[in-house]
Amino acid sequence: MTAEERLLVALDVEGLADADRLLDRLAGLVGACKIGAQLFTAAGPAAVEHARKRGFRVFLDLKFHDIPNTVAGAVRAATRLGVCMLTVHASGGATMMRAAAAAAAAEGPGVPRPLCLGVTVLTSLDRAELQRDLGLARSVEAHVLHLAELARAAGLDGCVASPREIRALRNLLPPSWVIVTPGVRPAGGAADDQARTATPAAAIAAGADYLVVGRSITGAPDPAAAAQAILAEIHAAPHV
Repeated sequence: MTAEERLLVALDVEGLADADRLLDRLAGLVGACKIGAQLFTAAGPAAVEHARKRGFRVFLDLKFHDIPNTVAGAVRAATRLGVCMLTVHASGGATMMRAAAAAAAAEGPGVPRPLCLGVTVLTSLDRAELQRDLGLARSVEAHVLHLAELARAAGLDGCVASPREIRALRNLLPPSWVIVTPGVRPAGGAADDQARTATPAAAIAAGADYLVVGRSITGAPDPAAAAQAILAEIHAAPHV
């Protein structure tokens, strides 16, 4: 997989016009984008359509978390949009994740099955918040590993986890397990509201398949130049 295929640019922007301008500047440089709650709430499925018409693969990161029947319906709808990856919250439980995996495969011939990923622990959380706010005594890494193994057993294809847990996940799960890593910041970049971060090179060296990068690109004066700098860091990482 090339560096350009590994980079998922997060379109965390106000609306469709902003997304279109950003996609036009990145076209031919990166091959995929992430559409999350902010843009999808503002523009709906049109956001996916606009990205795909420009040749981008779409990672739809809406983190579905509901009763199994509702999540299955949402996954079927996302699959029909033609996204290449989508997310559900692993904390929704095994039954919910099994319903998601089955729904992704239910559309039949002619509709490519997206990768279904389980979101483990948000990169904004640390151990103190897990204990104080969620009442979980285990460490962040232990909880990530627990949720990832639950997702694998339920039939999902991979997980979303911070750079800090990649090596442990690679040791626990088979090589085919897909790891998508947010919380990636270029060397010298600010962490912002993320608690568990790493550089692109470090995340790739640890074993991440895909890197999600948002504000470091979308908030840069020259998004294309920022993307090129991150691609250079990925190229320089071992095992690319």
